[in-house]
Amino acid sequence: MTKLACRNCHRIVEESDTCPVCRSTSLTEDWTGYVVIVDPGRSKIAEKLNVDNPGKYALKVR
Repeated sequence: MTKLACRNCHRIVEESDTCPVCRSTSLTEDWTGYVVIVDPGRSKIAEKLNVDNPGKYALKVR
């Protein structure tokens, strides 16, 4: 299955048609770059991206 990115929270979704974080069904194949957040509570990158849950996130979603 193609990796999709959520247009709302940028979470990369691999095995579903629904985002596991925000429950959105607005997913796209048109994304570039990704970051893996392991500990969002201690990550400056997670703070900058407004990420509260660990996981893979797309940097740019169109």
